Parts: sequence; structure tokens; C-alpha cells
Amino acid sequence: MTASAAFLLAFPALFSIVNPFGTAFIYNEVTAHLPQPERTRLAWRVGLYALLTMLGALWGGAYVLNFFGISMAALRIAGGTVVALQAWTLLTTPEEREQRKQQQAGSPGSAAQDIAFFPLTMPLTTGPGTISVAIALGAERPASGPGILGFFLGVSAAAAAIALLVWVSYRSADQVAGRLGATARRTVSRMMAFLLLCVGVQILINGVEEVLAAVKLM
Repeated sequence: MTASAAFLLAFPALFSIVNPFGTAFIYNEVTAHLPQPERTRLAWRVGLYALLTMLGALWGGAYVLNFFGISMAALRIAGGTVVALQAWTLLTTPEEREQRKQQQAGSPGSAAQDIAFFPLTMPLTTGPGTISVAIALGAERPASGPGILGFFLGVSAAAAAIALLVWVSYRSADQVAGRLGATARRTVSRMMAFLLLCVGVQILINGVEEVLAAVKLM
């Protein structure tokens, strides 16, 4: 797999589940008590932590599952099902999910250095859903050959692009929130949820096709 193909595979999936633009509104509310310079530094740290979280899941998640004897087909079916179900929830009740995220984000009185990783990075920005998607993407790597290098370069570039969007969105969250109304935010959230649903279904289809191919060979 080429690096560009891996990037095009990983970027839409990660973007849909991380939803940096939508989550920026929650970040804006949680950090409203902080001065602007501190919020900018905090946005950089969250972006860095999000990058490390995604890279860890992309690079090592599938290998860990292989260590426990979990097949790629099982991973794709389970991961695709989880992603599709979560996307359906996002599509039907996005407001409830954002409220849960905001409750997990903690009280506004928390110190900035204490909330950079938890809860602003985990679970607000890159929570269990993001990790599941990243592991499922890592399972798409070629079994062997020169395509492995291109694959990991592509997915790593996608993770870096998502982290950059997180940083940009969070550092300018107050400006974005002032320009978009509630209706526009809900519209964007539903569009991203539908895209994520398509990604989850595609991952599930890939897993089922692999199982059916194995059955035919028996």
C-alpha cells in the first residue's frame, strides 16, 4: 500500500471520530476561565498528547492483538461494528454525546497542567472510540513487503494532520464558537457521524469478506 493510499484511508476515519471542530466548542467552555496565552499552550499540549495516543494505537495496537491470537478478520468485524454503532448513536443523538463529553471534561476550576491529558486528551479528544478506529486501521497494514513502510508513513501523516487540526481548532475555539451558531454545529456533527458510519460499515465488510474467503478455501 502506498503512503498516499494509507493517508486517504486513515484521515477520514480519524477525522470523523475525533471531530476536532466539534470538540473545540467543549474545549472552549472547559477552558473559559483560563487566560488566552495559557489556553494556547494547553491546546498545543493536547494536540501533542492526541498525536501520541493515535500513533501508539496505529503502530502497536494490531501487534498486541496478534499476540493474544486475535485474527485480523475478527478485529475488523468487531472494530467495524463498534465504530458503526457509535456512529449511529452520534447520528441520532449528537447532543446527548456532547453533553456526556462535557461532563467527563471535569470542572472549570481544574489546573491547566492537570487537565491537559485527562480529561482534555483522554477521553475528550482521543477516547476509546478513536483508539478502536486506530487499531482497526492498523490492522489494514500489508502482511509483508515494502508496502508496510508506505502504510505506516501514510497513517502517521494522517494522525499528525489530525493532531494539527486539534491544535488549530482548540487554540481558536473561542473565535469559532462566536461565528457558528448551534444549528451549524449540529449540522456539522451529523455530517461527520454519517461519514463515520460509512467507515465503520466498510471495515465490517472487509472483515466479513476475509472470513468468507477463508471458508471457501477450506
